[in-house]
Amino acid sequence: MVRCSCVLFRKYGNFIDNLRVFVKGGSGGMGYPRLGGEGGKGGDVWLVAEKKMTLKQLKDKYPQKRFVAGGGANSRRVSALKGSKGKDYDIPVPVGISVIDENGKVMGELNKEKDRILVAEGGLGGTLFTNFLPLKGQKRVIHLDLKLIADVGLVGFPNAGKSSLLSQVSHAKPVIADYAFTTLKPELGKIIYNDFKQISVADLPGLIEGAHMNKGMGHKFLKHIERTKQLLFVVDISGFQLSSQTQYRTAFETIILLTKELELYKEELQTKPALLAVNKMDLPDAPNKFQELMNQLQNPKDFLHLLAKNMIPERTMEFQHIIPVSAITGEGIEELKNCIRKSLDEQANQENDAYHKKQLLNLRISD
Repeated sequence: MVRCSCVLFRKYGNFIDNLRVFVKGGSGGMGYPRLGGEGGKGGDVWLVAEKKMTLKQLKDKYPQKRFVAGGGANSRRVSALKGSKGKDYDIPVPVGISVIDENGKVMGELNKEKDRILVAEGGLGGTLFTNFLPLKGQKRVIHLDLKLIADVGLVGFPNAGKSSLLSQVSHAKPVIADYAFTTLKPELGKIIYNDFKQISVADLPGLIEGAHMNKGMGHKFLKHIERTKQLLFVVDISGFQLSSQTQYRTAFETIILLTKELELYKEELQTKPALLAVNKMDLPDAPNKFQELMNQLQNPKDFLHLLAKNMIPERTMEFQHIIPVSAITGEGIEELKNCIRKSLDEQANQENDAYHKKQLLNLRISD
């Protein structure tokens, strides 16, 4: 069994996950009618993914949020009959960016370091076909939408103890309090094992019923778990109640409702491998409640009548591991860390096997 050693943690202060910017390609250069000289093409504007970049850094460095590429050079007699191209503008952005135009169309995604997307093309230089007059560069307003990329995303209602659990798993120090919505911005922690294997864990704002309709943190939460490899459900063994005006939910009902919220937002989220951490096992009567929960999870259809029909998902989650834990006493934390590692390793092996089988099949077809 691999055990964990030290853990690094990175906190996103004043976290920004969406930024609106203006981009404009450079204008083309003038042509030279007498000798048929062509003006240089205007420079292009590109987005380039960089690992250590954040949208907050981009906003702080370029407060005007305006990016214009260089203009193409004019055609000159003898020395430069064909004008040189204008200088491109490379905008550094974080990995995990979706680029969306003003009409809501996704222009592309930057999912790994050094990925590039052309967002504004430079204008053509003046030629015979344009009466030697240059064309202006493309200009547009674009939205940079960040979706965190992490190995594991914590899923739970407010006050389930996600922040406390992250602090135990990663020795991080997120803000923790006895009221809902403590986590208002994503936090990232990293588990580092003795063999230097690293696993990133994202603690994201807590869901409430109706999150798929953008209630509470809504889409601000749900969009971030799209790019996590696996989900870690975190539930309070004693159940959950957002306020005195809302209905009390048992741990089992909480799991069903969380599953429904994922389904209504995007069904594909239910296909992600998932683990379940049953938190606050230090509370009185927690062992009896845990046994009751395990019985319900083994035969979920026998207990779905407890919820209204519109709250029941098409399919229930099947958890690869269910671990009782206490973020207060540390009970089950080591087991949870090892289960996270085991689950991710199994997923990686399955993906590698599937890739090699596909390659082999392609070779056979080509032969």
